[in-house]
Amino acid sequence: MPHVVLFVDDDASITDGVKRTLHREPYRVLAASSPAEALDRLAREPIDIVVSDEQMPGMLGTEFLAEVRRRHPSVVRMMLTGHASLEAVVRAINEGRIYHIFLKPCNPVELSITLRHALRQKALIEESRRLVRLVKRQAALVEGVEPGHSSITDVRRDAAGAVLIDEPATDARSLSEQINAQIGRCEGLIDRPL
Repeated sequence: MPHVVLFVDDDASITDGVKRTLHREPYRVLAASSPAEALDRLAREPIDIVVSDEQMPGMLGTEFLAEVRRRHPSVVRMMLTGHASLEAVVRAINEGRIYHIFLKPCNPVELSITLRHALRQKALIEESRRLVRLVKRQAALVEGVEPGHSSITDVRRDAAGAVLIDEPATDARSLSEQINAQIGRCEGLIDRPL
């Protein structure tokens, strides 16, 4: 499924121009003419990046981006504006936690490259969160086995690095089977979506 970028601007010529500029990029480009329309769209479908104008009727872009951050924190937020006052920039950074600010007229190459970088960073963040959840699940599995076999977390090794097991061979075999079963369950988690 391709990534989705939503441009929010009350000037249709801007959103039409952006769509033409990005027509060859590997993501869907959507447009909304108001913050209300954009928030409705965000509630109905997954959006990866929102790029908003600052000066719009009804709600400033900085207010809109702060609301997007509150309702949809995983959406990357950017601003495309012709009126970049210091106050607006500070509000966009502090309240909207924006990724980037573009000034109109925007350089199409800079826009394309920044969108690609933002999508790459978003993918890395999502992957790191998935891995953290996986590690937590694996730790819980080890904790479930450990009470009956404390040697799992307290491993002794000889001078060559070989693991020393003090339990009789039958217990060691049973422990090995349990560990292998747990490893199989963990490996099954890796391929399963979280």
